[in-house]
Amino acid sequence: MIEIPTHDDGLATSRPPAHYDRVEEWRLESVEQLTAFRADLTRSLEGLGFPVGPMGDVPSKLVLIASELATNALRHGRPPTIARLLRDGESFLLEVTDHDPDVAPVYAGKRVRGAGGLGLHMARQLSVEVGWYATSTDKTVWAIFENVEPAVG
Repeated sequence: MIEIPTHDDGLATSRPPAHYDRVEEWRLESVEQLTAFRADLTRSLEGLGFPVGPMGDVPSKLVLIASELATNALRHGRPPTIARLLRDGESFLLEVTDHDPDVAPVYAGKRVRGAGGLGLHMARQLSVEVGWYATSTDKTVWAIFENVEPAVG
């Protein structure tokens, strides 16, 4: 069972598990590319047998969080933003990287009310696990989505 946090205190600094295989990667330079990114991600999930449907299903949550994290990276980081979809069975790992390693992700609870910043909060609520890490050249925010059931054909 996923435990939904009742507060916004911090985001874990850690690398994601290494057992995922890359499915797809997108390079984004501007927010104008987000619509095409969402459509491509949706097609990738559907091509794997995981149709994006009602908002409550895991593929839909993954597309929403991918859009939120990519928007954050484009607005608050340095381009290019690299979004990656990785898979291990019925578990997906989403990674979004920008090239501003000196600015840590900030939760909505640490910002002035009305200043935005709900993407990380939503990721924390809709995924199994969320974390981030930085290297000398970039930072990556990641989220894991599990319990995805492929469509039966």
